[in-house]
Amino acid sequence: MDSTKRSRVHFLWENNTTSGFVTGVSLHSHTLLSRESLDFIQRATKGVPILSGAIRRQENRYRRLTGRELDMRRGWWTPPLSPHQAWDLEAGQIENKLGLKALVSLSDHDDIEAGMQLHVLSAAQNVPVSVEWTVPFGQTFFHIGVHNLRLDDAVAVIREMRVTTAEPTEARIAGVLAWVTEEPGTLVVFNHPAWDENHVGAAVHREHVERFLARYGHFLHAVELNGLRPWKENRVAAGIASAAGMPLISGGDRHGREPNANVNLTNAATFGEFAEEIREGYSQVLFLPHYQDSLKMRILENMHDILQDDPDHAMGWRRWHDRVFYQTDEGDVKSLSQLWGCKFPSVVNQFLGLMSLVKSRRVRSALRMALSESTDFVL
Repeated sequence: MDSTKRSRVHFLWENNTTSGFVTGVSLHSHTLLSRESLDFIQRATKGVPILSGAIRRQENRYRRLTGRELDMRRGWWTPPLSPHQAWDLEAGQIENKLGLKALVSLSDHDDIEAGMQLHVLSAAQNVPVSVEWTVPFGQTFFHIGVHNLRLDDAVAVIREMRVTTAEPTEARIAGVLAWVTEEPGTLVVFNHPAWDENHVGAAVHREHVERFLARYGHFLHAVELNGLRPWKENRVAAGIASAAGMPLISGGDRHGREPNANVNLTNAATFGEFAEEIREGYSQVLFLPHYQDSLKMRILENMHDILQDDPDHAMGWRRWHDRVFYQTDEGDVKSLSQLWGCKFPSVVNQFLGLMSLVKSRRVRSALRMALSESTDFVL
């Protein structure tokens, strides 16, 4: 039987679909150990004219002054939550809002430190060691979620993943995937496969997806429905899963303080049991009510949270500009605090002022209405 027929997608706003399940599983969320490209600002503000206009003016000014394009990919920011804070947030939503036991898999970009840290804490012994692995492929790259690495192998695996990302070959990619799938409790997920993250164009991206699956699909266990991507794109991901004969799985992709917008439902007691269930093709995905909210509004609210000072930041990066970094023309990496101190360029002050309005009740109401989207949640 086609394994996708054993995947079911539920919406909490339609009925109480948690009955009959014991455990909720939060997959794919990030901590302050992830590096997130600054070009997300351009994507996030594209549909908000007043913000996108401010970004364009800065880009034009930079071009006039330097004769070069402003490359936002040379900069990055780090999410606000520590591993323990992220685990508390995700587990709290499952336990307090859904009334289920929680399994939480944090998967930072090309880094396993979050899971390694949490595993030593007595309150989080069942936390898997996981990673979102960046796999270069042709003209683009894909993100592969690898959950619940075997502890004895985890450090060696992440070392080999980083080498492969830096110098990818077909043999190396296949070797890493074969290595991790040897363990029956490890879960390998094709994250947001319909997202053209490298901007190669829809046709080229889809051709790369098909080639990637033809070459490595037998190592993958599920295709992700992403909680921070539009439903239209998730429908394409569902088609990819169906064509590949793989089940669908949740992946919230949380970066800020809003918990994942989807989870998996299961009766498994451990992450290993859950992984084996998915590998057999059985998956129950639940979308939570905040997924219905405008995606652009959700991203703006997350950006507002990211740009707030945090006196209790785990790394001591209390000011937002301590947590944003840029590689200079000389190749040095500096935080915005080091580059600017507290005297920001006017366009940055303008952007910060506009973002501060997001939490105004009147402005939020107007933005929600302006950014509202009519969506038919059908796969």
